[in-house]
Amino acid sequence: MRRVAITGLGVVSAAGCGRAAFWDALQQGQSGLRSIEVPFPTGPESVVAGAIDFTPDSHFPRSRLMTLDRTAQFALVAAREALAQAGLTDDTQRSQAYEAARFGVSMGTGMGGSGSTDVAYTELLERKAARLRPMTVVLAMCNATAAHLAMDFGLKGPSSTVSNACASSAVAIGEAMRQIRHGYADAMLVGGTEALLNRGTIKAWQAMQTLAKAHPEGEHASCRPFSADRSGLVLAEGAAMLVLEAWETAQARGAPILAELVGYATSTDAHHLTQPQADGQARAITLALADAGLAAQDIGYLNAHGTATEVGDVVETEAIKQAFGGAAARLPVSSTKAVHGHAMGAAGAMEFVASVLALQNGMLPPTAFLDTPDPRCDLDYVPGVARQAYGLKAVMSNSFAFGGSNAVLVAKAV
Repeated sequence: MRRVAITGLGVVSAAGCGRAAFWDALQQGQSGLRSIEVPFPTGPESVVAGAIDFTPDSHFPRSRLMTLDRTAQFALVAAREALAQAGLTDDTQRSQAYEAARFGVSMGTGMGGSGSTDVAYTELLERKAARLRPMTVVLAMCNATAAHLAMDFGLKGPSSTVSNACASSAVAIGEAMRQIRHGYADAMLVGGTEALLNRGTIKAWQAMQTLAKAHPEGEHASCRPFSADRSGLVLAEGAAMLVLEAWETAQARGAPILAELVGYATSTDAHHLTQPQADGQARAITLALADAGLAAQDIGYLNAHGTATEVGDVVETEAIKQAFGGAAARLPVSSTKAVHGHAMGAAGAMEFVASVLALQNGMLPPTAFLDTPDPRCDLDYVPGVARQAYGLKAVMSNSFAFGGSNAVLVAKAV
């Protein structure tokens, strides 16, 4: 099997747009969460969310925006950053490094173009429109983003879109790694994107009673993973993209190898649609360690799924203990969702980028706002303040989803 290099990272998030701004916010525990006013038919409501101040016109010509849902816009901007870091910005650079047919795309999204779907239903049901926009289907379809990435950058290799709820982009990254490992592709543009801060989606999540209430400290502090006073998750939008390459090719062309993607595994709880199970999560962690050829004590940092839900945090804590055994007590774990929110289908990619940045910088991002831990969550959650991690060699990122879908990624320092 071929080794897989990570050569580019790009981020668009509520905590910061661009990997530098994103990493700075993570280290400082500086939340990008805030209240947004949502104009529901029953009247406006204030909702805490990870909303991004994003001006599409500054990134795309107006004619192009007619075919781009917000999900695709985020992913294209993040992809440009990732490709630039990898030294694969223009057609000439890419064609010199790779045959187009050997460079693929693998994307994750939970709800695809749900914003475009919401607009269509509004037009049809509220405004009684006789016809909808001709581009409605192609704006809303889940694979639209992968198609745009392929067209924009001339990538003619394998293309896939994964929709496994909150594990979507972690699975997309892992399956792309396998494409390169086993010789089906030489390079892959991978990641996840989500833009679900629309009326229908927010109301659907409100109905599940899992969304966080505004915290007395302020809306920015409303997502509190592993904390005794947590009240739920905070919906967020955004995208994160990575460039994966066959190690030998990346090395030969002098690419900046940021880390090595060494482990990936998935599992299914087969237990409940919304209630997670520690056994299934622990199995994914154990299998990812085995795939990476690493022991539990080799992992120096774990970016937890850490949604700040009552059940989720406790079950993940138990899963980590189960998989890591005695090493769990010494393992630094944090949830960066406290600052960027839960980006659903993009969460796995966003948090894996955070993990790679931690590995590169030898610094562990904290779990922000963790003042009073839930006694049932008794691991080292790097509370409040970033921590230096000298000699950090390997990191893990957990993504656990509704439907019992679990995905775990492992990266190693170069």
